[in-house]
Amino acid sequence: MANKVNQHDHKAVKLIEKCQVGPPPGSVPSPTSIPLSFFDLPWLSCPAKCKRIFFYHFPYSKTHFLQQVLPNLKQSLSLSLKHFLPLSSTIVFPPKPQTPHFLYSQGDTLTFTVVESTTTNLNNLISHTPRDVTCLDPFVPILPSPRALEDGTLLIPPMAIQVTVFPNSGFTICITFSHVVADGRAFHNFIKFWASLCMSKRDLSLLSCPFLDRDKIGDPNEKSFFLEKLWNMPLSRVGHMDFVPNNNVANNDMVRHTIVLKPDQIENLKKLVSMKCKSLGLGTLFHVSTFVVTCSLIWISYVKLEFITQVGDEFPNEDEEIYMMILADCRYLSEMKIPLTYFGNCLISALATTKRSKLAGQNGIFEAAIAIGSKVRELQCEPDKGVERLMSIFRNIAAMRHRVLGIAGSPKLGVYESDFGWGKPKLSVVVHVNSGGVFSLSDCRDIEGGVGVGIALEKSHMHKFNIILNELLTNLAAVHQD
Repeated sequence: MANKVNQHDHKAVKLIEKCQVGPPPGSVPSPTSIPLSFFDLPWLSCPAKCKRIFFYHFPYSKTHFLQQVLPNLKQSLSLSLKHFLPLSSTIVFPPKPQTPHFLYSQGDTLTFTVVESTTTNLNNLISHTPRDVTCLDPFVPILPSPRALEDGTLLIPPMAIQVTVFPNSGFTICITFSHVVADGRAFHNFIKFWASLCMSKRDLSLLSCPFLDRDKIGDPNEKSFFLEKLWNMPLSRVGHMDFVPNNNVANNDMVRHTIVLKPDQIENLKKLVSMKCKSLGLGTLFHVSTFVVTCSLIWISYVKLEFITQVGDEFPNEDEEIYMMILADCRYLSEMKIPLTYFGNCLISALATTKRSKLAGQNGIFEAAIAIGSKVRELQCEPDKGVERLMSIFRNIAAMRHRVLGIAGSPKLGVYESDFGWGKPKLSVVVHVNSGGVFSLSDCRDIEGGVGVGIALEKSHMHKFNIILNELLTNLAAVHQD
């Protein structure tokens, strides 16, 4: 008989084990408090629940997995949590004038669930055809809701993990975590650390431990600004909100698909945009990067889709300003002097803005690149403004609704470098990309220099989106050859 472990589809999985995993007893001083930095604080106002799943090939029995693999997974996780302490701590949001922080007390753990898939074939899940966005729900752990103490202190759990066994086929590792505790770079540093520790049978000698010292990050005036904004927010808004930029919750007709852009396609886009910039004397205004041209291509594809899928008289307003929310990692900015191993948030943000008509026009790819590239350059030159802007965007994002497109992930994160000892993942998916308001970016498993783009759209729209995208790539390639 199947046990209910997921609110979405309890018949798809059977509970094997539900336990708690934390750092080895006595390995961490208790209590240990780590302050939230000014990079972390904005995410309390819009604390996205991030969900990432990894699929691994493992053609052995369930018994073999439970006896030979699972113990090592849990032991290496425990040792990893000793070093990535915020993940097994509690996010504490106390009343004013106390400040938010991570608090680890002896015995603090995270929930680690192990289930067996009873209905789904692993190969179906990792195929490159569009799939119902809800098909992964049974394999996703549910992060417990925040709870409030009598004095108004809010306690927010940071992370939960679920392992799903597909007997004689493979397994998945899926993690749900609060964005308050980590950004994409920090999260994937943790995953790679855990994987390496598991593969090397707990040998720490060759691993780079995370950098946790908030004093090295700095504390500009924005921290007090953020705190005042947070203290003035209703407590019910802190720790609960999922981040869906266009406020369009996934419905039963949504499908998810990963599109792979090949290196030659990306290079063609770069050359075309660069040539256009030089012809207009704009060559020094911004760097034409893989990120810029990929996001430009996806943005204009979304806009063109709007024009062919309008309902009745609801034709898109061509003169309306539309936005793309850009996040940049400060670890790559030399003037910030933040180590790549820093564990926490280091994201700054800006809104690329242009009119819908410009993106739908003949020079759409160039107009999009100008809008995105100039904002990337601005973030690189004035990162402090990008920190303050993040909370402002979160406050106003509901009003923007369908006019803003968000981005999750990055090709720089090395998603497919997470090898636990059974090879790199067959597939990795950002599960919280489940609506048309956000898309994901990642590296590719088998194509060096390629970019994986994860999107979710209504089923009737996905085919049209793919046609638009392929036509754009074909036309741009033809222009390049001419």
